[in-house]
This record gives sequence, C-alpha cells and structure tokens, in this order.
Amino acid sequence: MTDFDTYVAEKLKDPVYKAEYDALEPEFAIIHAIIEARKTSGMTQKQLSEKTGIAQGDINKIEIGEANPTLNTLKRLASGMDMKLKLEFIPA
Repeated sequence: MTDFDTYVAEKLKDPVYKAEYDALEPEFAIIHAIIEARKTSGMTQKQLSEKTGIAQGDINKIEIGEANPTLNTLKRLASGMDMKLKLEFIPA
C-alpha cells in the first residue's frame, strides 16, 4: 500500500470525508473507464486526439478530472477508440 493509499484509507474513516468521496464515485468511474479504454486500445492521448479532433489538452483535462465531458464528447471518444459508449442506471 502506498503512502497515498494509507492517507485515503485514514481519511475515509471520517464520515463527512467519506460522504464527499462517495459522491464523486460516478466521476471517478468515468475517468477510470476512459483511461482504461484508451490503454486497451493501445492509444496515446495524442493519437486519440488526432482520431477524434478533440484537443489533447482537453482529453488530458478529462482524464485528470478537471473537465466534465458532455455525452457527445464521450461518444466521440468511444468512437475514436473503435468502441461504443454504454451508460447504465443501477439500483442505489
């Protein structure tokens, strides 16, 4: 376990921190899915940018959580990786 993992584990013991952290889970899931899909496709951010027309800087911002992509952007990213976008609603 890294120092960061230890830090997060300790912070998650605080109910207020945990509630805030849990509220961000959908954003974390989208970021993780984009990064994993891009890596699975064997693409760099630059290659994905060239294929989709989305600026590499914008792809980077999405992947580090500094931007909230629109549904249209997510579809363009998926298409650029020769994938389809699938969204799901699941019981809470």
